[in-house]
Amino acid sequence: MNITILFGGSSYEHEISIVSAITMKKVLKKSNLQSVFIDALRDFYLIDSDKMKSKLFSSGEYKKSKKVQLKKTGFFVDGMLSSKPVESDVVLNLIHGRDGEDGKIASLLEFYAVPFISPRTEASAISYNKLYTKFLAETLDIKTVAYEYLSIEDERHIEMDYPVIIKPVRLGSSIGVSIVRSEAELDYALDIAFEFDTMVIAEKYIDRVKEYNQAGAFTSQWELSIVEEPQKEEFLDFETKYMDFSRDSQVLSADISDKLKIKIQDCFKKVYEPLFLGSVIRCDFFVIDDEVYLNEINSVPGSMANYLFDDFESMIERLSQNLPSEENIVIDYQYIHSIQSAKGKA
Repeated sequence: MNITILFGGSSYEHEISIVSAITMKKVLKKSNLQSVFIDALRDFYLIDSDKMKSKLFSSGEYKKSKKVQLKKTGFFVDGMLSSKPVESDVVLNLIHGRDGEDGKIASLLEFYAVPFISPRTEASAISYNKLYTKFLAETLDIKTVAYEYLSIEDERHIEMDYPVIIKPVRLGSSIGVSIVRSEAELDYALDIAFEFDTMVIAEKYIDRVKEYNQAGAFTSQWELSIVEEPQKEEFLDFETKYMDFSRDSQVLSADISDKLKIKIQDCFKKVYEPLFLGSVIRCDFFVIDDEVYLNEINSVPGSMANYLFDDFESMIERLSQNLPSEENIVIDYQYIHSIQSAKGKA
């Protein structure tokens, strides 16, 4: 299978995307991989497989690579007399944060009829915004932790009791996130969060809460990963998550009852179908008093959460063969012709 890895982007999570793309080279061993890098200026570059090292990007050496253009059906390298297509059966979107998870890339790929693995535009817009994710969970009758919303223009005050956790609404990888234990700490935490976004949410911070990760996709059937109980700290900071995104070996299943496992998987399926068809996502859940709470939807999880699956590469191949497609709308100008005919101008 020919897979084009799409990574980089104009995002605070740009570097994590590079780590994920390098990891995919280790994971997708049977596939023929092409790598298309989007730099901070949103130019596209075709990266040679043997040069996929982090230094290539940090040094700016990637600019010596061939530029590519996104056109109808795929990526193309423009030559003097013609354009040569980048051989690809499917694009795997590995752009974390803005560009990759907010719907921009999904819209472009859909517009140009390029087969791709990633959430579609509507799903991206909802999961990228933590506030909209709360709204989605509410409509699905899935619990979430109590929260308050603040914009940069609002008075810096919250009603809920401390401690709370402050999060930028449209950002991941724990960037701009702080735990606030008293009102005296709130202003500083908001200063940090508002450096990255104009909207934040304050969530009730629950110490030592049980957290579980469930990833999966729907091909012609449900393909669910193991349920993982991740490394537990107060919260995983940027550096920890940076390293976490490079994982390429399978982890152990959480030691939980079958009953709880089914509850978590049922919540995952509610979130996934039909909104996230065509993608591999990871949902992070809390369990409080034996009730499952949705914490976050990772629409482009680090290294695609490959470490949670027995045979990730085979699952990706099956998913690539079962992607959603847009309806082909036939434009026949019948309405305009009928008006012209009625006016005697046929």
